[in-house]
Amino acid sequence: MGSPGFKAPVEDRCFEDYVPGSVHEFGLIRIEEEAIVAFGRRFDPQLFHIDPEGAKSTTYGGLIASGWHTASLMMRECVLLFAESRKPLFSRRR
Repeated sequence: MGSPGFKAPVEDRCFEDYVPGSVHEFGLIRIEEEAIVAFGRRFDPQLFHIDPEGAKSTTYGGLIASGWHTASLMMRECVLLFAESRKPLFSRRR
């Protein structure tokens, strides 16, 4: 993961250092089917999240992870990235 366009190193960045629409790669996260179904059953019980066989009859044609699941995985990546600096990712503006 590079840092093109950043003036501040990762440990000194705040929200306003990230340009809306920019893309940052954090690497691959593998999610097993069991994890998708477990999350779906607990937090987003729609057919295409909880039933691999039933999901075949949906618009998606198969099981898909909940958007909430993928968002939580992204949040985890952000926390892991910034936890090393022990600095919260807040804005500098007051």
